[in-house]
Amino acid sequence: STPHLTPPAMAASISARAACAKFTCSQVKASAAPRAAAGVAFPAKRFGAKLTFGGSKQSQFIGATAVAQVKAGASKGTRSQTTMKGGVAGGYASALVDLAKSSNALEAVHNDMDALDALLKSSAEIKTFLVNPAMDATKKKKVIADIAKEAEFNTLTVNFLNLLVDKQRVVIVADIIETFEAMYCDMTDTQVATVTSAVKLENEQQFLIAKKLQEMTGAKNIKLKPVVDPSLIAGFVVQYGKDGSAFIDMSVQGQLNKITMELTANSASFA
Repeated sequence: STPHLTPPAMAASISARAACAKFTCSQVKASAAPRAAAGVAFPAKRFGAKLTFGGSKQSQFIGATAVAQVKAGASKGTRSQTTMKGGVAGGYASALVDLAKSSNALEAVHNDMDALDALLKSSAEIKTFLVNPAMDATKKKKVIADIAKEAEFNTLTVNFLNLLVDKQRVVIVADIIETFEAMYCDMTDTQVATVTSAVKLENEQQFLIAKKLQEMTGAKNIKLKPVVDPSLIAGFVVQYGKDGSAFIDMSVQGQLNKITMELTANSASFA
């Protein structure tokens, strides 16, 4: 059966913009931290006029570009950026980046991808329906249209998702989103960091964390993904860098663990 967008699912598709805060270099350097931070969360309502060019020509462009880039990557025998998540997913993601950039819609499409990613992760029913190859394509497009209307997706994003349905590539939409995100961050010099805290962080607190990360990494933009974990007791943990390999632990639980390890090491030395 065709899934319905429940209120929680609809909220997820919109609130993803508020869940992630992107700080530009100029915002990080701004003196009015609370005001700057208040302006960086992605808004629930959107971004100016929709794109109006025809879906069929756009779909042909994306499809042809994706195929060409996949072939180019294969002929070189390298794991290029366009094929980092597999040839097909990488090709489609790269084609979407190129088209969004040339249409001056990169930020809008990126916000849509963030929102769609949050929705698919929060609603197993919708994700299962969209990626199931046995489901009717017309019904899939109806669900996409409902999501797009509720979250106010850019026309380019809607046409791209419909193309994935037509090409039977929507099954790899999660890989395409992940690769698109990596390409976007590389293109815009954006450092992504996951900030896990015991309680929800205020905008000013997020701004100060972003400012410190910008100083440490030299990145032009900082994108924070907040997560709440009460088990930390108090404080926060920041993961950033390639595959989250860099780690800053400012949590009470982390300090307790450190003390426990030190006491255990000292006890062993006296044994």
